[in-house]
Formats: sequence, structure tokens, C-alpha cells
Amino acid sequence: MPQKVLITGGAGFIARHLTEDLGSGFDIVACTRKELDLADTTAVEEKIKNGKFDAVIHAATYDAAPINSPKDPNKVLENNLLMFFNMARCSSHFGKMIYFGSGAEFGRSYWKPKMSEDYFDQHVPADPYGLSKYTMTQFALKSNNIYNLRLFGLFGKYDDWRYRVIPAACAKAALGLPLTVSQNKAYDFLYIDTLVDTVRWVLQNKPKYQVYNVCSGRTYTFAELIQKVKAISKSNSPVEIKSEEVVLEYSGDNRRLLAEFTGLKIPSIDEGIADLYDWYLSRKELLNPDEFHY
Repeated sequence: MPQKVLITGGAGFIARHLTEDLGSGFDIVACTRKELDLADTTAVEEKIKNGKFDAVIHAATYDAAPINSPKDPNKVLENNLLMFFNMARCSSHFGKMIYFGSGAEFGRSYWKPKMSEDYFDQHVPADPYGLSKYTMTQFALKSNNIYNLRLFGLFGKYDDWRYRVIPAACAKAALGLPLTVSQNKAYDFLYIDTLVDTVRWVLQNKPKYQVYNVCSGRTYTFAELIQKVKAISKSNSPVEIKSEEVVLEYSGDNRRLLAEFTGLKIPSIDEGIADLYDWYLSRKELLNPDEFHY
């Protein structure tokens, strides 16, 4: 019998992939904000109690960082915690809860290369988004059925091509627009397919830990990435790199995950870029060049 799984943030990047790609072993109920108000304690409790879910995947988030976001930055901490705890307080009514943490919970001012799970709580994040994720992890670590799949750089279709580095470059290459880098950073980018495989593994097994870094274990600079996009796409787009100096590295250590999930396959960055570029190329008529912010 398929596992019955509730997914929040149903219209979002991660939730859409999970809904499409988890597979036939799951009976998925994906809810958008309009269908389930995660800030409504009573509504969430009734949904979970009546739904009799084997698992809950909390993919909804409140992040005001994206350029031109309509979200109120003063509500980031409050709303993220309200949504999370409205779900987590019902943990006796489902088997497992999975949510998606962030390297921001380490404290942006204290980032270092290849941050491991053990680096958590060496510092308390000062920004609202990082603090919200930090607080969730403190709670998850004391639970027995709530799991944090901590993300760093993630990319794939349905992501916001207007400002995300790899989607923006792929979309621009499809349109023949310049590929630009204003600030050169080094990120650990993971193609979304690996996250879907990891979620499936957590749903089907009893993980040893409550927190796993889900990342590729490799870093690429933004300059390297746009050169890859240009080469893979065979685009005539010019490349504009304002500075080669790497001003920041944002990366994680994935050894805990790989030691336990021994069958995990992580596609190369080139494979992910190729898939994403082809996807944008087939939809380039839907892209508005005036909307790019990167």
C-alpha cells in the first residue's frame, strides 16, 4: 500500500518536483497556501489528524530575500516558526516529518568551507531567516521523527530563473543574452533529482540522525558555472565576468549522508546544467528578458 504523504508549499520549486518524481509508492496530497493556511493552528491540526498521513514533508518557507519579493522581511522569523511548529506539534499523528534546512542556520558571518553537521550551534545566526532554521533544528534534534535535510545550493526546473544563478544563466543562454557575473562566489550546487532521491530514502527507511547535509560535496565558482552553461548550451551568448576574485564560499560536508545512504547517485554539475538548459530552451518563449535580476 502506498505511503500517504502531505506536502506543504505545493506550488513551490521543491514541492512540485517531489509531487512529480517521488514515484508510485506514494499517495501524495500537495497543498498550496490557498488550500491550507499553515499559520492557522486549528486548520493544520485538523488536516493532519483527519488525513492520517504516514509522512509530512514541510516544503513551505517564508523568505523575503529574493529581489522584488512581496514578502515582509519583518515577518520572516515569525512566519517560518509559526508554520513549522503548527506542523511539528502534531508529530504524534504522523510517522515522519521532513523539512528543509539551510546553511544559513550556521550563521552567515561564520560560514567556512565544507561545513559539517557538527558545526551546527557553534554560532547563533543573527538574521531572521537563519535564526528560524536554527530554531527548527534545535527542535528536530530533540525529536524522534522530525528530519532536517539541510540544503546549500539547489537548482532545477521550476526554480526562479529571474535571479537564481544557474537557472538564470541557462535561461539567458536559451535567449542568447549575455552571461554575467558581478560578484564571484563559490557554492556547492546540487541538482534537484538528488534531493528527491534523498527524500524517498528517508521516507522508506529509519535514518540514524535527525539532520543530514544534502549537497554534492563539490564547489564551483559562479564564473566557472556560466562558462559551463556556455559550453554545454553551445550558445553565442557573450560572457561578462566583472571580477574573478572569489569573495565567499558556501559549501557543506555530505559524508554523513553518503555513509548511510550508500546507493545515492549524485549527477555531475554538467548533467544537471544540460537537463536544465534543455528545459529552458523548450520554453524560451515564456521567458521575459526584462525580468532578469542577475
